[in-house]
Amino acid sequence: MKYVHVYALFLMVVFCTSCRQNQTEGKKIMINSENKGVITSHGPQSITRNIIQDRKGNIWIAAFDGIFRYDGKSFTNITSKVSSARFFSVLEDSKGNLWFGSIGSGVYRYDGKSFQNFTTKDGLAGNSVTCIYEDKTGNIWFGASRYDGKSFRNFTAKDGLSNNNVNSVIEDKTGKFWVATTGNIFVYDGKKFNVFTHEGKSFSNVRSIIEDKKGNIWLGGADGLWRYDGSTFTNFIQKFVGHIIEDKKGNIWTSSESANSPAWVNSEIGNSQAWALSRFDGKYLSDKKPTVTEITNKGMIFGILETFDGSIWFGTFDGVHRYDGKTISDFKGEEGQK
Repeated sequence: MKYVHVYALFLMVVFCTSCRQNQTEGKKIMINSENKGVITSHGPQSITRNIIQDRKGNIWIAAFDGIFRYDGKSFTNITSKVSSARFFSVLEDSKGNLWFGSIGSGVYRYDGKSFQNFTTKDGLAGNSVTCIYEDKTGNIWFGASRYDGKSFRNFTAKDGLSNNNVNSVIEDKTGKFWVATTGNIFVYDGKKFNVFTHEGKSFSNVRSIIEDKKGNIWLGGADGLWRYDGSTFTNFIQKFVGHIIEDKKGNIWTSSESANSPAWVNSEIGNSQAWALSRFDGKYLSDKKPTVTEITNKGMIFGILETFDGSIWFGTFDGVHRYDGKTISDFKGEEGQK
């Protein structure tokens, strides 16, 4: 009888260990001739949310019709045979893995040989992953979930994070984390999340946070475009801002509502529509009315990327576009259109 109890305990340990392994490994999908991806004569043709460039120079695009890779010559939809998910976010980590966040299907890790799908069954906080970020220690953040390569740590109201609908995460030069949600902005010191305020008021629905080369924090969302230098706040525009980047020259690029643009905004291309891609000249950011150039207007503009050659890529409702400093090209055909 004693051996029966020992054997039963052994089975329980094996079963639990197996459960824990499944929670951290995720569903693995090997690449074969059927799911290598599909080379296309065009880029994405649906909502395009985020764009990055990997260390080899390839451009990766997260769109609602798949994850596209552009090698400078052609596009490949690498998820067309793997998942029909709508993709929202993309990251290359320090090990060279690609991570793809989706709406409703969790996150996929791609190592060039296989895909692994992580969902709430594996410990992820939610199956809609709208932002992915790697911190200085190599942890990967999927919104309110932090993954150390083995398991997920999900932050909740118990940690001070009262809203887990996360739009953006960054770690600043001091090691503090800034977390933008559809509600407030939170600053995480490693122990607790605290609401970030300005004159006693919190920021609402911030979509993008960056830290510039000088250490300033830029916030873009429902309250407009703000810069925080550690003590002073500067509000540049009050229109809704969706995305922010800083380019190599120190210029700030934004996607924002363009209706009722102030007189000091210059228009280079296109007529005023709903949203604008704008460039704030880095030389004049200390001025009350900085030099701003409205590059183009589209129905809506999402993620923005500066590539190695200085081109600006951005996503829209109907695909991806590239601005080379003079003209804007789309990729709806083999050669792209201008």
